[in-house]
Amino acid sequence: MPVESSKPFPKKRCGVLGATGSVGQRFILLLNDHPHFTLTAVGASPRSAGKKFSAAASWKQGIKLPERIGALVVKSCTPEEFKDEVDFVFSGLDSDVAGETELAFLQADIPVFSNSKNYRLDPLVPLVVPTVNLNHLDLIPHQRRYHNLKQGFQVCNSNCAVIGMVVPFRALMDKFGPLERASMITEQAVSGAGYPGVSSLDIFDNIVPYIKGEEEKLGAESRKILGSIQDENTKLSDAEGLLVDGTCTRVPVIDGHTHIVSLKFAKSAPSVEEAKEALRSYVSDAQELGCPSAPEISIEVMEEDDRPQPRLDKDKGKGYTVSVGRVRKVENGAYDLKYVAVSHNLVIGAAGGSILNAEAAVLKGYL
Repeated sequence: MPVESSKPFPKKRCGVLGATGSVGQRFILLLNDHPHFTLTAVGASPRSAGKKFSAAASWKQGIKLPERIGALVVKSCTPEEFKDEVDFVFSGLDSDVAGETELAFLQADIPVFSNSKNYRLDPLVPLVVPTVNLNHLDLIPHQRRYHNLKQGFQVCNSNCAVIGMVVPFRALMDKFGPLERASMITEQAVSGAGYPGVSSLDIFDNIVPYIKGEEEKLGAESRKILGSIQDENTKLSDAEGLLVDGTCTRVPVIDGHTHIVSLKFAKSAPSVEEAKEALRSYVSDAQELGCPSAPEISIEVMEEDDRPQPRLDKDKGKGYTVSVGRVRKVENGAYDLKYVAVSHNLVIGAAGGSILNAEAAVLKGYL
């Protein structure tokens, strides 16, 4: 379970860019009850700027829009609008505007925690899954020196499908050494496409066997996340030799991505029971650091033949836990192990991941 940090956790003011979108709304939902972060500013497109959030947003969450949040006036997504009201910002911006906007906030010395894809593979930007590689946040001082910043920095969280993939990978690699290759099929929820997302006529009674740009991210992002930080915390090096092949599909599920995974280990392969124990006993970086939102269990191993399932298991650990089941050997020897995993694509896979990253940055003294 999470270790209670001995360090004081100061109150921080935060803003959300792209607040009216699906990821932005999830940020608001998770921040509304946060014990240390107070949402003080929301930003969106020019057509929403100047309106109260309640009027600008088509609220699609399962609880009523908090009155305090609804009364906030939407700002333009510029650092000038935010700098006096926040200590840092979360970005849920679409990739077509995130690049320029996030760079402007960085250059204005405002810390940015991004959910967008634009800077994930930038060698100066930590790509962090908080239950896998929080030590990559230690690149922040080097990033600040490079950009001549005093307090600003940029941290990205990964693609929602990659996040659910690398958490079990990390647990297994820590016990049994590097992976040689991984093959998978992802069955991704419609909420991952944003709102309004996939047309109902395309997704009802159907599976869409292609998500543009998604499959390329599986290998590139996972290798960076599972790599190491080197040269006195000035360089990130990818995990060497890891080959990842995947088919990404969209399925008629609202929330919760499913991964059907086969793994080949570079060294000797564990038995099924050894693999289960490694997954079950895994304690993540976020737990060890004492992040307030860290789950008590980072990976829940399920023994039932028909689990995990998105409807039943996506909310494990309030959406921060990855559920793994059907762990078994591959009989033909092409791979060593196979399993099924489910993760909440909007919590650990998006907004919640960024919030955990921000908590870790506070506890590590970067924020």
